[in-house]
Amino acid sequence: MAEGIDSSAVYQQYDRIEMLKAFDDTKAGVKGLSDSGLFQLPQIFVRPPEELTAELKLEKGRVQVPVIDLSGIDRRRKQIVEQVRSAAETWGFFQVVSHGIPQSVCDGMIDGVRRFNEQDVDEKKKYYSRDTAKSVRYHSSYDLFMSKTATWKDTLTISCNSGSDGDELPSVCRDSTVEYSKHMVNLGNILLGLLSEALGLDTDFLGKMECLKGHRLHCHYYPACPEPELAIGTVKHSDAGFLTILVQNQLVSGLQVLCEGKWNDIQPVQGALVVNIGDLLQLVSNGKFRSNEHRAIASRMGPRISVACFFSGPIDNTAKIYGPIEELITKQNPAVYKAVALGDYVMNFLKTGMEDYRSLDYYKV
Repeated sequence: MAEGIDSSAVYQQYDRIEMLKAFDDTKAGVKGLSDSGLFQLPQIFVRPPEELTAELKLEKGRVQVPVIDLSGIDRRRKQIVEQVRSAAETWGFFQVVSHGIPQSVCDGMIDGVRRFNEQDVDEKKKYYSRDTAKSVRYHSSYDLFMSKTATWKDTLTISCNSGSDGDELPSVCRDSTVEYSKHMVNLGNILLGLLSEALGLDTDFLGKMECLKGHRLHCHYYPACPEPELAIGTVKHSDAGFLTILVQNQLVSGLQVLCEGKWNDIQPVQGALVVNIGDLLQLVSNGKFRSNEHRAIASRMGPRISVACFFSGPIDNTAKIYGPIEELITKQNPAVYKAVALGDYVMNFLKTGMEDYRSLDYYKV
């Protein structure tokens, strides 16, 4: 927030629920607001004054998260495993280059998200829903009616099943999404193998735990914002699943990770993908790996487009139990988290606003 702005003046009393419903009923999303040519941020998108005030006191970090080159992985495997271990234990974030996914596939995915969001609004409305059971849905702020602040982005969420041929996907991004999804599974398996070895386990250990069974793509579209100092693109949070892989366009830097009380920009690197540890991987690693808090800021430039691939395990198997891996537990290193049924874990996530939810807090011993 720019110095000198009276945050209390822009965060006045108003009928929030009525405004949220009016916005949601348009089904045009944040892009619809942006296209209307507004110069002032609607009240539902203005962050609380105490949050804006606290923002002024935070220093900005200058450290970049590690960039790991996966080329020659068979020849350099020990070195790469050590780099992954160090990043997973400290930052919980790293970027990977030479990951084997053609740039054309990544660009195609970003282009598909752009085409979906920039098509006629009546076409997008066909997918607008807040029903989390839908395999394909378009929405703005999944926790719109629970959060303190509506986020300045629109999202196309796609649940990917191994047997799906993509018929349910929007035609403007169907082919690019199906192709990208296949590459995500391949890269996810490679990364999970490296992370297993970084824990001192067999390469296929985490894979056998079904950490990659099923995945979701959250395709975010952040339009240019008229007052970015008052808004937020994605609130501070940690990811609930095992592992996240993110591709972003190079136009705008918006992703930030919190480290030592400072927000550090994750600058887009040409051809790189961002990887981060989720809460479930911190839980099963008994805290050895770190699931770090991060956010996306709003910008006057846009659109910023990112696609996050979430590997959250077999979430349809509600009885599946995850707890600290037994091989990592000793008298000197006792379990710090309780085991949890995946169904209960997901329900806790869905019933709480993202900004208030810290899943690991529920399961500490």
